[in-house]
Amino acid sequence: MSDYNEDTKEVIENDPSDSPSPATKYIRLKPFVFLMIIFALILSTAGITIFALTFGDEKVVEVGAPERREFEKLYQVYDELKANYYSDIDQPAIVNGAINGMIEALGDPYSDYMNQEEAAQFNESISSSFQGIGAEIQERGGFITVVSPIKNSPAEKAGLLPNDQIIEVDGESIVGMGASEAVMLIRGEKGSAVTLTIQRGKNSEPMELKIIRDEIPIETVYPEMLEGKIAHIQITSFSEHTYEELVTALDDLKSQGMKGLIIDVRQNPGGLLNSAVDISNLFVEEGKALFQTQEKDQEPTIYSATSGEKIQVPVTLLIDGGSASASEILASAMRESAGTKLVGLKSFGKGTVQTADELSDGSNMKFTTAKWLTPEGNWIHEKGIVPDVEVEYPAYSQLPYLDPSLEWKEGSLSEQVKAAEEMLAAVGINPGKIDGLYDQDTITAVKTLQKENELKETGVLIDETTFALMDALREKIKTDDPQLLKAKEIVEKEIK
Repeated sequence: MSDYNEDTKEVIENDPSDSPSPATKYIRLKPFVFLMIIFALILSTAGITIFALTFGDEKVVEVGAPERREFEKLYQVYDELKANYYSDIDQPAIVNGAINGMIEALGDPYSDYMNQEEAAQFNESISSSFQGIGAEIQERGGFITVVSPIKNSPAEKAGLLPNDQIIEVDGESIVGMGASEAVMLIRGEKGSAVTLTIQRGKNSEPMELKIIRDEIPIETVYPEMLEGKIAHIQITSFSEHTYEELVTALDDLKSQGMKGLIIDVRQNPGGLLNSAVDISNLFVEEGKALFQTQEKDQEPTIYSATSGEKIQVPVTLLIDGGSASASEILASAMRESAGTKLVGLKSFGKGTVQTADELSDGSNMKFTTAKWLTPEGNWIHEKGIVPDVEVEYPAYSQLPYLDPSLEWKEGSLSEQVKAAEEMLAAVGINPGKIDGLYDQDTITAVKTLQKENELKETGVLIDETTFALMDALREKIKTDDPQLLKAKEIVEKEIK
């Protein structure tokens, strides 16, 4: 899933006046002379056309097309392939490849060319729903890298994490592939399976994740009321209806007596610029800067908060390494113009704005048109935003996904067994020595887990038992969230 805005293209046409201006001179010709001149022009034009068709190459007759010397080599290659390649060429594929090559040559991971099918999927991803695994990816240094999985998506449930590198899709290498091309392989119909080979960290062994695709609803706002009437609202992306969803959630929380608010954009990869601006406006006093944009060779343009209802309760904001782009616009506006404390980990660091231009055949060219700067004029690109209060995730939240199709039993020795032992310890079940060996202590711990989940007590880790363990860990992460607890503590102090 990157930010974009749509350019407004104005065409100014001069309206011809019904009456001539004083400076206009008319030369009146006799009808016969006038007709002869027209006839002569027709003959001369026809002669030039016949000459071109007889002696020139086919590009000569492209009347009105200005000569572009920088494209001569491109035409030469195309003509040579068309004439002498050993079989018929796929003309649309050749043209699409040439356009894609130009954009890739920019070296900008946020600029991309999408053919008709890819463009349709791009438009779908910012609408109400789409079918796939639910993860925002980006091409980075030749590798398809996960920016963030979508909340409650198959990708999140399977254990995909930010910064995971996807090196294969169903056994096919995607190293060196562009993001749009990779999306075409990863997405698919609801209920179908895709196997991703993941590299997590430079020194780790690649691992496979089998993910069942599903309908991914673009529900982006998840509110809850915490103890002490402090509201927690997670915003998972900035799509078409995020602002409306947030306002509805806030109205409901206010009716419940909300005294403080925690906005959570952890793992939020961004989305629509306008959505981020509308939401930022809720927290920033009228007239204060929200952000700035700077186009090529131009001075920065400052966008300021407008009038309207503002949030009046104490607020903190949660960020992490998966908070990118529009999330960072919101974070910088809230900190620099509203004095909001940021809690968590350094954000991703995307400080550019993209425009999506639809081409005549339905394809799409998304490219970077500007930098965006914080209200104080800082460019956070590839630097990120450092929070005011840094709080790490617990180590167990970074444990690898366990493959439920694999069977682990007494005598098994592997890194997966070690990860299972660490998970068991994290959820309060003693697995004995954490060493990757499935021994009698491990069997006893797994039987305890099975008993707690009303499963058959076999002591073997597979299928439903594996899912039960990962679900228990997920609930542990949710309830014992050190970053959320710290944000809540800060809000409580401000209320008092």
